Amino acid sequence: MKLVIATRNAHKLEEIRAIFNFQSLAVLSAFDFTDIPDVVEDGDTLEANAIKKAVTIATATGYWALADDSGLEVAALGGAPGIYSARYAGEHCSYADNNEKLLRELAGKPDRSACFRTAIALSDPEGNVRTVAGACPGKIIEALSGANGFGYDPLFVPDGYSETFAELDAALKNRISHRANALKKAHQAWGELLSSL
Repeated sequence: MKLVIATRNAHKLEEIRAIFNFQSLAVLSAFDFTDIPDVVEDGDTLEANAIKKAVTIATATGYWALADDSGLEVAALGGAPGIYSARYAGEHCSYADNNEKLLRELAGKPDRSACFRTAIALSDPEGNVRTVAGACPGKIIEALSGANGFGYDPLFVPDGYSETFAELDAALKNRISHRANALKKAHQAWGELLSSL
């Protein structure tokens, strides 16, 4: 049984592989296929984007595909950046650009509450898809802190902790993060299915 993780984000791939117990599955990624299409994430929800990626990759490769879409929702910004989290500062922006914009937008705002959300979709080669979701509430601090992780990790402190995702040990982050919560649900919902293929 081969499963394709529908991403070309090396950090995300590493995190998914570390969290999800794939047991006997041969896990591939979009890096293993040079001829699959790039997926334009133009859905209006995280779930829509995850579904589009999973179905596109599954039908293109002929293998089951798992895809996720994640976003940071900040209360004081009306839920932004949300589905635009990866390109908050513009197309082809860097993690640093996005973090700088987020800090600018939050300057002077007392409410720093935020929530990371992830939607995960699993598609068979015929395009039949199912989804789960996970979340991790927390807050945005006022300056970058920590060198681990990626994206908004140096600014996000999960509820119940005093360190950012970028300061926490990777193993701990992979137990409490939004992606971890979604992948746990995925494993509960689909583990038996995937191991039986």
